[in-house]
Amino acid sequence: MGLRHLARRGSAPATRTLAGLPGGIVTRRRGRGSEPEDVRLWSEGDDRRFIDRNATARTGQLHVRTHHDERDRAVVLLADFRPAMLFGTRRALRSVAAAEALALLGWRVAADGGRVGLAVASAGAPTVLRPAGGERAMIAVTGALAQAHADALAAETGAPTRAEPPLEATLALARGLLPAGGHLVIASALDDPGPGFDELLTLLAERIAIRLILVSDAFERARPPGYYPFALADGRRGTALPTVPPTVPPTGAGTAGESAEARLAAYARRGIAGVRLDVETGPEAYAPLMERLDAVL
Repeated sequence: MGLRHLARRGSAPATRTLAGLPGGIVTRRRGRGSEPEDVRLWSEGDDRRFIDRNATARTGQLHVRTHHDERDRAVVLLADFRPAMLFGTRRALRSVAAAEALALLGWRVAADGGRVGLAVASAGAPTVLRPAGGERAMIAVTGALAQAHADALAAETGAPTRAEPPLEATLALARGLLPAGGHLVIASALDDPGPGFDELLTLLAERIAIRLILVSDAFERARPPGYYPFALADGRRGTALPTVPPTVPPTGAGTAGESAEARLAAYARRGIAGVRLDVETGPEAYAPLMERLDAVL
């Protein structure tokens, strides 16, 4: 919540007050827009006025049709809170830095009249919020981020040796929240994302705009020499003297020894732009990066 003042720097007042429709009248957005977005099963709390009669008659179950504004911008923030992200050597955990960056970006999108949703990947059940507009939506997003992170820390404390869950399941959930042409922003270090992650990401990039915030801890970029303790998923522990892996060509996501710059370049060739987020620099340094990322959403 406290990052709102950073997100608002550089935002033109007109973009926060003008409705996104032709004309120069300053007004509030009202209604649900006129562009069809999706047809889904009716759930408790849906407006009965938007029941889709054709889908209901065809399936025998209540369906509602959702709409969005002609110039609507829907953005889903995907935060990686899996066990590997609960790590950090300077200032904060990588998961905390990811949440800070996504919050900054979310406040910018909400201030410009866009809708913001959330998907959180963790060792437990994923957290999902459908895109919504306004400050109230971002309050819900920040609250969900904080709660999901607290749950991830509690789960890791209780079972620190659990295996790393794949990321593609949460990626598919996030895609289900967006209309065609929507925007997905992933904040992760992409450690062990799963065997199907890269293929699914490439397929999704054909339907929605995907941006990547690659979180990087200082220890990963310049590891001090010495012996380090380790713990494996099967419970074994020990001490090792790690060697610096050789530089390898950017053949794909998550390749061992591949630098952050090489991984970002590999994704950029597939139309997925991204930025490297250095955990130790803090939100003041993240704000210009998120402003740059917001400009291409």
